[in-house]
Amino acid sequence: MTILKSVAGAVAAALLSFTPALAETPVVRAALQLSGTVNWEADTIRHYGFDKTNGFALDVSDVAGAPAAQIALVAGEVDMIVSDWLWVARERAAGRDLVFIPYSRAVGALMVAADSPAKTLADLKGQKIGVAGSPIDKSWLILRAYAQKVEGFDISGTTEQIFGAPPLVYKAALDGEVQGALNFWNFGARMQAAGMRPLMTVDKAAEALGLDPQTPLVGYVVRGELLKANPGLGGAIAAASHAAKTKLASDPAAWARIRPMMKAANDAEFEALKAGFLAGSPKAGAVDEKAAARMLALMTELGGADLVGDLKELPDGVFHHPGS
Repeated sequence: MTILKSVAGAVAAALLSFTPALAETPVVRAALQLSGTVNWEADTIRHYGFDKTNGFALDVSDVAGAPAAQIALVAGEVDMIVSDWLWVARERAAGRDLVFIPYSRAVGALMVAADSPAKTLADLKGQKIGVAGSPIDKSWLILRAYAQKVEGFDISGTTEQIFGAPPLVYKAALDGEVQGALNFWNFGARMQAAGMRPLMTVDKAAEALGLDPQTPLVGYVVRGELLKANPGLGGAIAAASHAAKTKLASDPAAWARIRPMMKAANDAEFEALKAGFLAGSPKAGAVDEKAAARMLALMTELGGADLVGDLKELPDGVFHHPGS
């Protein structure tokens, strides 16, 4: 209940500083994975009319995955997707006018079985680790840096990594095919509900590296052209997002309504997913760009051109500024 109250309070404060109403009612065409966690919020926004209340209409279409969404956005077929700000920075450096509006700072954890003897990452030397995504997954890069700089060893070179889709990593972890698993936060919540425990959270690893765990990684990415044509729309989208989180933080009926789309196997999993979603709510106010620049430097060091392309520093205009 403490998390719910704190989230509701922070979000309510953000809403009080919302930007003026839009002159017209623009339609924001969003391409989202309707099977993903973002649809919990998008559906809440539309059901309770938080888009209309804030002066725009949210039109959502399904998309197969992140690459398809990014292609559609760059091509101008849609106005908004959900992605990470590192991709936005790379696109802005290439001359594309895209803007990041914080949606979530939820990140995962390296999970192990409840009875695992592992106490630190070093205890996994010589064992298999499942990693959702690829070798340049941001959470994996942060854990690699933590192992090297804090525990003093190369986790990539001393363990065997099995990279794959989140459901496959989830299954491999529960079946004991891997001794550790780094998955997206929602699969991590399901794993914890099934009896696994976090060995190291990405938040704690980031903090130990001097990064700010409050820096939101995932957000709504909107075409700058649309925001410029509709002054105040960026603030309207942010306000609708905050309103949905406030509703979910304060009204159990709002969660009961969307429970079917969450596909929770049982009550424990349902509660874990609720708590994880709300705990990932970004703090109100502008993104700390100095903190983001520190994260970018680390991602550049470890991920190289495969992750950030030719990006050397944080471009101007990546993050939406409240009030603009």
